[in-house]
Amino acid sequence: MNTPRTRFYRNKAEGKFLGVCSGIADYTGVDAIWIRLGFLVAMFTLGWPIFVYFAIGMFAEKKPTALYADKQEEKFWQGVRQSPARSAREVRSRFREIDRRLARVEEHYVDNNRALSAEIESLR
Repeated sequence: MNTPRTRFYRNKAEGKFLGVCSGIADYTGVDAIWIRLGFLVAMFTLGWPIFVYFAIGMFAEKKPTALYADKQEEKFWQGVRQSPARSAREVRSRFREIDRRLARVEEHYVDNNRALSAEIESLR
């Protein structure tokens, strides 16, 4: 799949009109109701946000149907959009934890089995 997961898409499937507020909610991870309320307040106090809404609705691409495999993947990409450096640190931390756990499993099985320990050492 070559669809970029870090760009903004209108979410017409979960949207009310053009899917702009729902798309902003998907992009930022903020609940759509807060985006819609903020838009309504801005529209009634300033007036011009309605034009921005229609412009975004006309020019932004519609969200592809199979952009994410599940909700966990969607949350991950929202985190990447909010803070790429923090997301990279979290991924590195997860890999370090997996490495530590595998080392403990290896230690458990190798400590009591000298033949296996010798075989592993010969492979290094």
